[in-house]
Amino acid sequence: MKVVEPANLSADIAHRQATFDRLVEALLSDLQPSEQAKLELTGEQSQFVRFNSARVRQTGCITDGEISLTLMGDRRNAYRSFPFTGNWETDWQQATLALAELRQEVPQLPEDPYLVLPEGNATSHEVHMGNLLPPEQVTSAILPEVSGLDFTGIYAAGSQIRAFADSAGQKHWFATESFALDYSLFTADGQAVKGTFAGNEWDAAAYSAKLATSKQQLERLARSPQAVPRGQYRTYLAPSAVADLLGMFSWGGVSESALQRGDSALAMLQRGEKKLSAHFTLSENFRHGLVPRFNDWGEIAPIELPLIHKGELVNTLVNSRTAKEYGKIANGANGGESLRSPDLSPGTLAAAQILQTLGTGLYLSNLHYLNWSDRPTGRVTGMTRYACFWVEEGEIVAPIENLRFDESLYRCFGESLAALTDFQEFIPEVGTYDLRSLGGVWAPGLIVDGFTYTL
Repeated sequence: MKVVEPANLSADIAHRQATFDRLVEALLSDLQPSEQAKLELTGEQSQFVRFNSARVRQTGCITDGEISLTLMGDRRNAYRSFPFTGNWETDWQQATLALAELRQEVPQLPEDPYLVLPEGNATSHEVHMGNLLPPEQVTSAILPEVSGLDFTGIYAAGSQIRAFADSAGQKHWFATESFALDYSLFTADGQAVKGTFAGNEWDAAAYSAKLATSKQQLERLARSPQAVPRGQYRTYLAPSAVADLLGMFSWGGVSESALQRGDSALAMLQRGEKKLSAHFTLSENFRHGLVPRFNDWGEIAPIELPLIHKGELVNTLVNSRTAKEYGKIANGANGGESLRSPDLSPGTLAAAQILQTLGTGLYLSNLHYLNWSDRPTGRVTGMTRYACFWVEEGEIVAPIENLRFDESLYRCFGESLAALTDFQEFIPEVGTYDLRSLGGVWAPGLIVDGFTYTL
């Protein structure tokens, strides 16, 4: 990893693509007749600004990249990863060393009966340029809105690259520019309002509106918290909380492999023993252009794939390895058969009507510590977190003390689903471990009758 000053991102992306293409051509031409290979590239040029107490604590820009080279032969395979610098001499030296090591290792490994070999000739090229804040303007754009507040967070922005090539001739290039501000506002006694603001074009008016909502919640958090006894309560789940629940679908949910192993929470939905609400429609929607459509094998997923339509499971995520093992038809899913660009369709509830429609119950902005409590029945447990309130007759009365919930997805997305908002929010993936995460979830808010709280 090297620290750099921001440069012309378009020129940087073009240079990296040229270096990657040259590397691919040289490596693949060096393969022996019995060998097959694939290369996967991840890269970024990012600015990070960390805030604490509404002041800049740390800032910097980085350029980073990594290539994973997989060598296959005689039904065996292994991979090596090495840094991708964009410098031909350095990258070629690393690549030839990785190939030599793999040639020594692969013959020693056991056969893989479900190994997916390169095939096809799919190609794609997507570059989504954004309109981001100039690096020198980030603090002046963000901090005036939070003057005088205990504001903590991290702003990450810049270009990200994903690329793929294999010995069958498939080649893909995906590049995008985006930003994400992940922040919290704290009260004097340590209560917090959490928010995210993300996209590929900075919108000062939208940022001001987002902060205005967070400030309003901060004022309400200053009231004395109210203890809520365990039980079932009518509940509004804000889009961020809904996104957390949808994340469980990637963990033993819509995966065909998980269903085949009997390890999926949606098995009863697949068998027709359960249905979700007719208002619940979930799809993989790549039209947003947030993540690449190609997967670990260079296959391209449909631009939109309905998964649950009006409460019924109509598709699962099937990758080529699962297809080979269980005799299914692959649909471009990734190696983990997880959601990459989930989109939950909105309903008809207007934002101005949320509290009135909720009536008396709980308003949950965020959840955390989610886990399966009983996967075969789709039961999820977790905790409330950040700006959660008790509401009476359409008015927010007080913040609540933390509660643990334990609820079935079949109830909260099924028979107990009372309403979905007529708007969606983009809830970004904000992880920066190893590299900046791509994508996020498009989710509305929703109201659930009798959501179950256990502690």
